[in-house]
Amino acid sequence: MALRLGIDLGGTKTEIVALDAAGAIRLRRRAPTPPDYAGVIALIGGLVEAAEAELGATGTVGIGIPGSLSPATGLVRGANSTWLNGGRLDADITARLGRPVRISNDANCLAMSEAADGAGAGFRTVFAVILGTGVGAGITIGGRIQEGRNRIAGEWGHNPLPWMMPEEYPGPACWCGRHGCIETFLCGPALAAAADGPGARDAGPLPARAEAGDAAAACALAQHADRLARALAHVINLLDPDCILLAGGLSNMAHLYEAVPRRWRAFVFSDVVETPLLRARHGDSSGVLGAARLWDAG
Repeated sequence: MALRLGIDLGGTKTEIVALDAAGAIRLRRRAPTPPDYAGVIALIGGLVEAAEAELGATGTVGIGIPGSLSPATGLVRGANSTWLNGGRLDADITARLGRPVRISNDANCLAMSEAADGAGAGFRTVFAVILGTGVGAGITIGGRIQEGRNRIAGEWGHNPLPWMMPEEYPGPACWCGRHGCIETFLCGPALAAAADGPGARDAGPLPARAEAGDAAAACALAQHADRLARALAHVINLLDPDCILLAGGLSNMAHLYEAVPRRWRAFVFSDVVETPLLRARHGDSSGVLGAARLWDAG
């Protein structure tokens, strides 16, 4: 039995999935992500070995990570799981497993999965957004990941929020060292803090609270939708994708799929905006399923 193993290396959890030749899921496991580099190598090695022992077969290994591998040095850079930065992750995992692995940004894996058999299936150019603890995106064209010359295609979360209002300047400080990054305005903790003040982290209850008449929750959600609309209008003006899809925890907020397209019309440089805004079909499994497909292109 030929396997395709995918690993989604998250900041708090790591997931492995095994797909058979027909694309059916044969195994899924999750484990807490260690907050240190050596622990991550050990965890990934252990998950792969345990999965293959259970299924009695070996397979290719693809890994989705926060951040990317520098084309100049091969080292991880740009990861908000900062203990990964500076590590030679592909070489170290290859040495641990005794076989080559493929690594890509987790948002690229999301786009790969959704373009193959998810919400983006049938669309040529897909812009796939992660809205969660962090904010990022991946791009596929014709079902193939577009990593770019510098392997940063889709790093939209670290552009400045476009069409800032005076009260938004200079924007919150970002872990990347700049101010006003899209991530600092649109991530889950930022939305929670807009409703409940500094230190709030959980935005999940806000739609129900707004529905029940909570003015602070309703105001925060409207402001967030407006900012997301501006940020995605920038994408449409630059890339004009055939669809935009949302994943991550905030993608479950149903109001976004009506409010954001209605608001982005004012910022798109066109007399008509037909771009569909879709929810990722595979939810939080999109990243790990896409990682398993990283070897599909040969």
